[in-house]
Amino acid sequence: MTAEDLQPYQRIVQDVKDQVRLGRLQSNDKLPSTRELADHYGVAPGTVQRALADLRTEGVVYSHQGRGSFIREAALDAVADPTSQAIKRLEEQVADLSERLERLEAGDRTSS
Repeated sequence: MTAEDLQPYQRIVQDVKDQVRLGRLQSNDKLPSTRELADHYGVAPGTVQRALADLRTEGVVYSHQGRGSFIREAALDAVADPTSQAIKRLEEQVADLSERLERLEAGDRTSS
């Protein structure tokens, strides 16, 4: 699906996720106001609000009434593609297994 196939609110969602993925938006960064985002994307404020609702549901942003929307600390995990998430889990498991193996080998050396 190309950007042209997406609804306007979906393009905003995708753009914010891409900015998080690229490190341009980081945890606790404040997003521009709804009006500023609407102007930037050339859409109605309601379209921005729908995009922000989706981003909240997906765990990318959180909002404070009257203060705005902010990037969640776990946003990078929320936007990671499934393959990257699987690789990260495998890397963590390999590290854990390596650590266990080192402890076992160290135990064998002390008991010999």
